[in-house]
Amino acid sequence: MMLWSLLVWILASFAGRSVVSGQDASGLAPKKFLNIPLGKVKPAGWLHDQLVVQTNGLAGHEHEFYDYVSQTDWLGGPSYYSNLEEAGSYWFNGMVPNGVLLDDATIQSQVQQFLDYVLDHQDSTGWLGPEVNTTKPRYLWGRYPFFFGAIQMVEANSSLANRVVPALHKFVSLANTMLHNGQGLEDWTRTRWEDFVMVLQWLYDFHPNGKEDLLIDTMKMLKYTGDPWEDVFNEKYFPQTAVEHLKNPFNVLTWHGVNMAEGLKALPATYRFTHNQSDLDAASKGWDLLFQYHGRPSGIYAADEYLAGLEAVRGTELCLVVETMFSGSFLYQVIGDPKFADRVERIAYNALPATLTGDMWSRQYLQQQNQIASKDMSPNPFPNDGSYSNVFGLEPNYPCCTVNHPQGWPKFISNAFVTAPDQKSLVHVYLGPFSVNTTLANENRVSVSVDTLYPFSDTLSTTIRADKAFTYYVRIPSWVTKGTIAINGGAAKAVSPSNGLHAVSVKAGTTRFILDLPADITIESRPHGSVAVHRGPLHYASDIARSQKVLKRNAQQPLAVDLEFDATDAWQYAIDPSTLTFHGSTPAGGSLPSPVFDAGKPPFTITASACPIDWEVAGDTFAASPPTNPACTGAATNITLWPFGATKLRIGEFPTFKA
Repeated sequence: MMLWSLLVWILASFAGRSVVSGQDASGLAPKKFLNIPLGKVKPAGWLHDQLVVQTNGLAGHEHEFYDYVSQTDWLGGPSYYSNLEEAGSYWFNGMVPNGVLLDDATIQSQVQQFLDYVLDHQDSTGWLGPEVNTTKPRYLWGRYPFFFGAIQMVEANSSLANRVVPALHKFVSLANTMLHNGQGLEDWTRTRWEDFVMVLQWLYDFHPNGKEDLLIDTMKMLKYTGDPWEDVFNEKYFPQTAVEHLKNPFNVLTWHGVNMAEGLKALPATYRFTHNQSDLDAASKGWDLLFQYHGRPSGIYAADEYLAGLEAVRGTELCLVVETMFSGSFLYQVIGDPKFADRVERIAYNALPATLTGDMWSRQYLQQQNQIASKDMSPNPFPNDGSYSNVFGLEPNYPCCTVNHPQGWPKFISNAFVTAPDQKSLVHVYLGPFSVNTTLANENRVSVSVDTLYPFSDTLSTTIRADKAFTYYVRIPSWVTKGTIAINGGAAKAVSPSNGLHAVSVKAGTTRFILDLPADITIESRPHGSVAVHRGPLHYASDIARSQKVLKRNAQQPLAVDLEFDATDAWQYAIDPSTLTFHGSTPAGGSLPSPVFDAGKPPFTITASACPIDWEVAGDTFAASPPTNPACTGAATNITLWPFGATKLRIGEFPTFKA
């Protein structure tokens, strides 16, 4: 054990020494942008309603009936699904921001009880979690989501720092010793080390308590006892196809979809203590490789347990969706490249809502780009997941996504605004309806109200009130064409973004501006000569009419149901891309229906000339690959494409023909 400790320490110490541009690489490198404490950014309009829908759905009721939450061993109960001990901490991590953003007293009481219990039961060694006073194995990973939740609680209520910060430091001291002794590690901990590094960096930035050296040493120990993400994301080793028949040169779990989603944070987190630009370069390249070889038009990538290539029938796990959103936000804050923000926004408005029913009571484990049925599939298209994986239900295939999915919308909202490192400027990152109340540098109190139906409108109206003058930035997405801004009633002028951000000079008092951000319809080439259709942040798909059958109903909560969907209408069409026509309307009363991500609800559609074709199916459960250059089997007709997130059975990648 001493030899292990010495070897790892030498590697960590050697790799931790670097000089960048003649600067001593001590301490932590600054991020390009700083996140704003939880609660300062709130959802408004339809986005507020979306969070209400989540709270009224499965996420907001798990504490009442779902054993892995209501009877979690994190609170002394008997229930857990794995020795990784992630069920309770996953739930906590997502429901903390959910409760704060809605000022929901019930949820806030639940998470406060959770926090108090865990801190009250920290043992004398410093260990936190359900293993206290048991013989369960002590693995580090399951604590990391709990730490994220605890940090968010401190952000929202600074008085909690007096309890949380000492408990975290006590645990860090223990974890450092364990890592030096090769303890607390198993394959999941070795791949998810970056989450703990981010926790340590929060402590270093805001509550170091004189422990800077220990915090940095623990970061190094986590990296050098963990999987080498700089190699995993190296083009030399990165898989260019589905991986079920490939040999992984590293820990097999590095090609696991959720691990890769979390691993996207590893290199930007590493950069902060190495100061090596190569870490950022590798992170950016890895992001590009992931979406080049496994990406989806819905913004996300395919991994039905493991990376799954480009075929439209392969799956994407819900946990992967929300973790990629969180990682993309961190990447943007560290690196500043707008490609990260563009993609997170696409994922939020497409892939996330597509994999939950409109009322958010039922969720999938895996979603498909072309999804003609949601049922117990025979044959099963997923080589490493069960045949029940694309059913909308309480816990299809595995329970992890039931407890982990609630972080998606809240963290998207809380990361929608950031500040410059000097905290003199405010940056609007994710477009949508928001309100912000914060204080910038020099005691500059600022409030922002963004009124919009975006992404179901091209127009955003922003009102800013500030005590002092400052520069406000707003992201202009890469898909915008001929965008304009009109400030304080003046004439509309073309936006002029630099690195994706348009600057607005705000004077003391009130400033108002209107952004108009139109976009063209664009066509994305997909395998087998098929195409995907986009306009702005939204991906469009045919919404296949469906029947519904209840497969299971929870005995304690009848709204928690497993649903089978079958197509009741033809879906085998080719489209003529030259005929695509956008149709946008303002909903009656100026408000979107609730929930908006459901059949027939969004106010935006695209029509296309289409013709019926022969398109094979496997059993009655999934579509074969789109046929290349198919012949029409009937007369051309018009079909309507809807925003992908509102569809539950769909075709999102179409063969083509010429009308």
